[in-house]
Amino acid sequence: MAEKYAIGVDYGTESGRAVLVSLENGKEIADHVTLYRHGVIDQELPDSRIELGYEWALQNPRDYIDVLGNSIPAILQESGVHPNDVIGLGIDFTACTMLPVDEKGDPLSFNPELKENPHSWVKLWKHHAAQDEANKLNEIAEQMGEDFLPRYGGKISSEWMIAKIWQILNAAPDIYEKTDRFVEATDWVIARLTNNLVRNSCTAGYKAIWHKQDGYPSKEFFKALDPRLEDLTDTKLRGEVVPLGTKAGELTEEMARITGLNVGTAIAVGNVDAHAAVPAMGVGEPGKLVMAMGTSICHMLLGNEEKQVEGMCGVVEDGIIPGFYGYEAGQSAVGDIFAWFVDQGVPEYVKKDADDAGVTVHQWLEKSAATYKPGETGLLALDWWNGNRSVLVDTDLSGLLLGMTLQTKPEEIYRALLESTAFGTRKIVDAFHHNGIEVNELYACGGLPHKNKLLMQIYADVTNRVIKIADSFQTPALGAAMFGAVAAGAANGGYDTILDATKKMARIKDEIIEPIPENVAIYEELYQEYSTLHDYFGRGENDVMKRLRAIKLTTNNAQIRRNEHVNN
Repeated sequence: MAEKYAIGVDYGTESGRAVLVSLENGKEIADHVTLYRHGVIDQELPDSRIELGYEWALQNPRDYIDVLGNSIPAILQESGVHPNDVIGLGIDFTACTMLPVDEKGDPLSFNPELKENPHSWVKLWKHHAAQDEANKLNEIAEQMGEDFLPRYGGKISSEWMIAKIWQILNAAPDIYEKTDRFVEATDWVIARLTNNLVRNSCTAGYKAIWHKQDGYPSKEFFKALDPRLEDLTDTKLRGEVVPLGTKAGELTEEMARITGLNVGTAIAVGNVDAHAAVPAMGVGEPGKLVMAMGTSICHMLLGNEEKQVEGMCGVVEDGIIPGFYGYEAGQSAVGDIFAWFVDQGVPEYVKKDADDAGVTVHQWLEKSAATYKPGETGLLALDWWNGNRSVLVDTDLSGLLLGMTLQTKPEEIYRALLESTAFGTRKIVDAFHHNGIEVNELYACGGLPHKNKLLMQIYADVTNRVIKIADSFQTPALGAAMFGAVAAGAANGGYDTILDATKKMARIKDEIIEPIPENVAIYEELYQEYSTLHDYFGRGENDVMKRLRAIKLTTNNAQIRRNEHVNN
């Protein structure tokens, strides 16, 4: 019998990637990346002069379909695999990335009458302009003693579904009224592939306050937020919520023409990028923290019971792997911080030296930073360049770099930034560990573990734990493909459960990274200093970061009003 395959499509922040995977051993046969033509829309709407506000981040849903139409035919052509041998497809997505759709399931931004309203577009995961709504939601939930709040570490993020919906209601009530349903982008793409809109338990649980036993929060709670939201879950959030690995439907004729796959190919329900990586790394039991490391980090753990942990992004039954409680935490910026420094803070001589050496600036900085021992730079940083996701859950916080002198070199700053993100992960590890959820070893996937060995050694030393690295460069896509194989089922050459798929398809490297005892001791001292700064600036003793942000926001809004006046 011919070898069988599945396809995983990984939707990131800037691009989408399709990967063709063997069901026999998880080997990646071919992959192809499609850059989003419109990228991240954070300045003004495409083809218009309509400026966006502070901390906005939108996308064009047409870009998501382009990924399917460009990348899937490309991997079929490159591999020579016949569509008859591709039995399933799954996708993963950054989340919460959400959009309003009409009765036909079309995005409101496709409507010529609505496209010039920014609230009709996709709100990307890192759209933080709903922070005011998130703050009010948390305040009201705490006042009402809502049971759901502790499941999310005590705070709901501005990145998540309800805060974004409430922002639309407050700022653009006409868009809210015209919306038939608010949906995750991952569910929307699956609906496009199958003509069947269902909600997956992962995004519903982690991003929309849904609970397998209790459902959504009560109507009374939503009414307390705003009377117009009272029936939200029965109307604009309606729809069946199904477990990961469920078959959402089969590929339609229209999408078969676009992708080159067969009509009727099994399509799994949508998933979140980081969460799909867990089974792809062979993790199917508690005690193993998976870090999906890229522009940000998502930290995931499995547990056998539901416990409360400060600052976790959520605990969801069946949220990562059916049969377990899935815990999630995260850092809003990691690779983004290093990229910011390379793009904005590196002097010309470093770029020249890197060019002369035939390496990238990142590689030059990593090699130079590796010559320093822990503590030798005299620097310490807080890793809040894009706010704090865990454990403080506060996007109003900002970065801090301490200890610079006139002798400080770029590679020293670079090392301090690497260390700051490791300290942020240590905070998360400690929060889980101290609340009775074991973290015995770390698993890392994504671009950073393959690119930056110094970073991974620092993480091992700071957390004092062994780290295992994914063998795949496309771990979320591999996981998405595995769920596609589960949607197809064993009778069709796939698998009946994700744990069955894990036994055959998961891949990690043989080498492991072990902590260096002398480094562990020094980093323990530095971590205590980090913790002091963390609590001083992050827990209300000194809210200077928020005051600075408020001044910046007021100034920016005034400038936008002046520009609108000039344009009019």
